[in-house]
Parts: sequence; structure tokens; C-alpha cells
Amino acid sequence: MKWIKKGLIFRPQNNYGWMISHASIPLVDSVNDEELRIYFGTRDRQGRSLPTYLEVFADDPQQILYIHDQPILSLGKLGTFDDNGIMPSWIVNNGNKKYLYYIGWNPQVTVPYRLSIGLAISEDGGQSFAKYSEGPIFDRDIDEPYFKTAPCVIHDGDTWKMWYVSCTGWEIINQRPEPRYHVKYAVSDNGIHWQTTNYVCIDYDSLADAIGRPCVLRRNGIYRMFYSYRAIKNYRDDPTQSYRLGYAESMDGIHWRKYNDKVGIEKSTTGWDSQMLEYSYVFSWKKKTYLFYNGNGFGESGFGYALLEEQA
Repeated sequence: MKWIKKGLIFRPQNNYGWMISHASIPLVDSVNDEELRIYFGTRDRQGRSLPTYLEVFADDPQQILYIHDQPILSLGKLGTFDDNGIMPSWIVNNGNKKYLYYIGWNPQVTVPYRLSIGLAISEDGGQSFAKYSEGPIFDRDIDEPYFKTAPCVIHDGDTWKMWYVSCTGWEIINQRPEPRYHVKYAVSDNGIHWQTTNYVCIDYDSLADAIGRPCVLRRNGIYRMFYSYRAIKNYRDDPTQSYRLGYAESMDGIHWRKYNDKVGIEKSTTGWDSQMLEYSYVFSWKKKTYLFYNGNGFGESGFGYALLEEQA
């Protein structure tokens, strides 16, 4: 693979009181044959994450056609898992409904945050959503005591398959708690009630202390995963330690082999994606394959896209 960078699509700049900064974790869906809808998480004046979307011309995603003027979900009630932040992670068409799997945030005392997985459902083609429940559908438990987050979900026959980020612990680095996390696998028969398997799909190595936002596709009988990875030390400020994109393949969706040298995209020398590459989402439209992703600042610099080279 080789991706041709096409540039930045959107970066919030005080658009609304609830959209002050950040456009994190882009998630793409079709509106019709000519338009794409890109969901993302933005931040308000208090730094709380809220989900919304914009629509772009599918043939040229830098042409923004519409920016939604409201969050698509409200923060949860005080004390619930999503009372301080909601970020979209994955969307699945299920009959005439769309299932939006999202990340719920809570501030903590001993560590900065706790993350859980929620579900919202749309019956109007993805323009609006209603939460399935006030509680998370997937959360820390006896085997995974820290947090679960950033799900990717595929409805494959009678089985729903989820690849998600699982935290394995926190470490004090430069007087600040920092998390370690890798990618695990879960299954369901309805997309709502999930069973953990304890399979670790993408684990740590000499370059990766944290593996984030899996994006799984199945093509030609092979599961293909794009993901983000970083070190645990100095990743916020040192581009050599910060997020970059990785790639892996699997025949069964459980046992994976990394091919990070084949991912085909690197950080730019200057500009919005010169320090970080993370939270990617691969989307095929007609004969094109797009890679949408975040750059510097975990989405603070916005999101852009690249085009697979043979289609450029």
C-alpha cells in the first residue's frame, strides 16, 4: 500500500459554544451516491467531548457541504458513564437502523479518566440518535479492571464481532499517570450484549506501549486492521514517540500478524499531521479507497484524508 495525502478536511475554530476545538476519531458513512457523512467528537468550552457530523462531496471530501449545528447525543446524567464526554467510534447498518457505538468519558481522581462503550440507535438514516441505555453496553469487569474503549464492530452472518481497546494498567511517567492498552476481541449474537474472549489481537512490542482505535475490514477473505500505536513516555511532545499508524492481517480475525512497514503513510515534515497520525478510518467509495485520520494533538488539528495510490 501507499497512500497519497490529500490534505486537511476540517478543524473546528470556535464554531459554536459546544464546538470550540478538536475533531477527533472520524467515522464515515454514506448519505447517498454523491455525499459522505463524517461523524467526529468535538470539545466544548469545558473540554467535554460531544459528537456531531459534517457532510462532504464524496468525490472530493475537502468540499464540505454541511456542518451539523447541534450535537447528535447529549452528555449523560450526572454520575453516568458518559456525563463528561461522548465520542463516536463505529457505525453498523442493522436493517433499517444504524447502530452507533461510542466512547463514554468520566473524569477520575487517581487517574485522569475512565472510558466505557455505549450504544445509540438511529431510525432516520443517521441524522439523529437515541441512546440504547443510560449505562454502557461494555465496561471494565473482573478480567479487565481498567477500561474498554474505541470499538470496531462487524456484523458477520449470525455473529457480531468487536475489536476494542483494553487498558492493562497505568504507570506514573513524569509525575503523571499514563495508560497502557492493546486490542482485544469480543463477540455477540445481537450487537448489544457482548461476551469477552480474552484474545489479544494486537499486543505491545518494542515500539508500542499503547495500541488505539482499531479499524477492521474484510477483503478477499482476509481481515485487515489499521490501528494507532505510540510509546508510553514523552508521546505528547516528541514526534518520534507519538502516535503513528500500523497495519495487520488475519485469516480468522483473532490471530493477527503485524505489517507496520506496509501501512504506506508517514508523518509530514510540517503542518497539521507532522507530529502525530492516529484514529484512522478506511472507507471505500465506488472505485476509491480513502484513509481518514487525525493529526497533531489527538484531533486538535482536525482530520484529513489520503487516497490509495493506485486510485489517485
